[in-house]
Amino acid sequence: MALNFPNPSRSYDASRHCVCFWGYDNAREIAFAINDSVISSLGSETGQDESAVLAAFDRHRERILSLARNVYMGGPQNRYTIS
Repeated sequence: MALNFPNPSRSYDASRHCVCFWGYDNAREIAFAINDSVISSLGSETGQDESAVLAAFDRHRERILSLARNVYMGGPQNRYTIS
């Protein structure tokens, strides 16, 4: 389980109220989504609009990537939600 995050891309999904980002286990792409509420709970004021949520994600990127590593199980699953 060598999960890494070489791609800093992330996007906001307004319909699901989450930020999506991607990690890689060797050549396999693994999709992650983290709910707005989790980002807000990481300790800073988070606005409700896309730019505010993405800015909060960026401020807490290392903690969020650590959460992603903790939920990642390997195997055939390629999509995880952090809620």
